[in-house]
Amino acid sequence: MNKILSREQWQKERRKLLAEEKAHTRAGDRLAHARRELPWVRVEEGYHFTGSTGSLSLVDLFGIESQLIIYHLMFGVSWEEPCPGCSAWADAFNGTTDSFSNADAKLIAVSRAPIERLTETANKRGWTFTWVSSGGSDFNLHYGVSTNEEGQEKKDIGTEEIEFDRGENHGISVFVKEADGSIFHTYSCYNRGIEAMNGAFAYYDLLPYGRKW
Repeated sequence: MNKILSREQWQKERRKLLAEEKAHTRAGDRLAHARRELPWVRVEEGYHFTGSTGSLSLVDLFGIESQLIIYHLMFGVSWEEPCPGCSAWADAFNGTTDSFSNADAKLIAVSRAPIERLTETANKRGWTFTWVSSGGSDFNLHYGVSTNEEGQEKKDIGTEEIEFDRGENHGISVFVKEADGSIFHTYSCYNRGIEAMNGAFAYYDLLPYGRKW
């Protein structure tokens, strides 16, 4: 058990912590700026996806927006169910994706499982976000969220070491579309780098006993 203090004593301790929290927020602002300043990589590959309406190109995934965030939701080609952890992320952003248009952006999910299984799962879980299949293309392989191995393995994808479960991993990738239709990859993150995108984790960190894992 932590120390027990009076309300006045607690307020003094809280003010000390508040100063650290504000410093953390300012550091986060600097990090977000540095993230936006990363160089871009032109996407040369002609990736194709399958959505509920049929075949889609990468440019199609943007719709009318110029920025695209893809959540790489772990759901392997032969899997019967998606990853439970990724499902928690999907629950967190489900129902929020329409608001991204305010930032000239779109948030969608991409998995390698067939579109029929994605549609069935979305209907069962009440998910309404755009979810497309990248099965049959090298998209997942190129962005570090799938391998051709089926086992549990760690692999250095060039930026960090990540662990695959039956050939799949979670992550987030960001793309931008220029007026001439050119597409650029601007950012990807994996492992604990994606935690900030799930508000539940911030709530867990407020709890007196923290996370239970």
